[in-house]
Amino acid sequence: MAELKTSKTAAPVGAFLKTVANEQLRKDAKVVAAMMEEITGAKPAMWGANIVGFGSHPLVYPDGRELDWMLTAFAPRKNNLTLYVLGDFKECEPLLKKLGKHSRGGSCLHIKRLADVDLPTLKKLVEASVKHTLKPRRLS
Repeated sequence: MAELKTSKTAAPVGAFLKTVANEQLRKDAKVVAAMMEEITGAKPAMWGANIVGFGSHPLVYPDGRELDWMLTAFAPRKNNLTLYVLGDFKECEPLLKKLGKHSRGGSCLHIKRLADVDLPTLKKLVEASVKHTLKPRRLS
């Protein structure tokens, strides 16, 4: 089996965040990092080259294979912050309706600026995502 590209590394998160060219995006990333650290109780860690993840949990595939995966994460991209928080939990849709300006794709939430969203709602969304992620389940 091929090596998973997105795995936890020892690279320093602070050094990575300093490389974010857009100043507002860099500031927003620090706010999201503090929020995710508070919610998970876990220190940030680099997952792959550009994802900042918090905590970990085992993912179990139908064939029984397991891998370590982050509870929640974000990645500062060129034009937005991508948060890995969406899923099939019941609180997701109602919270997204209250969140403010965003887009989504797969399990990713894309935000151009934190000023465009309601931060208490974003915090509730991350909390609900983490709670959902910690529920035991198998990948299908």
